Amino acid sequence: MSEEISQRDLRLRSREIMDAIERGESFTVTRDGRGIGELIPLRGRRRFVSRTEFTAAPRIAAVVDLERFRADQDATVDTGVEDPYAR
Repeated sequence: MSEEISQRDLRLRSREIMDAIERGESFTVTRDGRGIGELIPLRGRRRFVSRTEFTAAPRIAAVVDLERFRADQDATVDTGVEDPYAR
């Protein structure tokens, strides 16, 4: 659950609040007692994927109907070749 802070509090304590966000805390910013936004820490990029996660990926991937996919491509892509300089 995130802590509620007023817009004014954010303005007056911005450094302290940003430090808290950097530590992983979240805040809901309010104006006139109404929530207007959230301040949340960014997720860090993962650089390493374990072998277990890598081998499990195809099992949880969406199933693609190749015939339907190809039909969608054919319906969308213009396969005609035109000379752009022809008049």
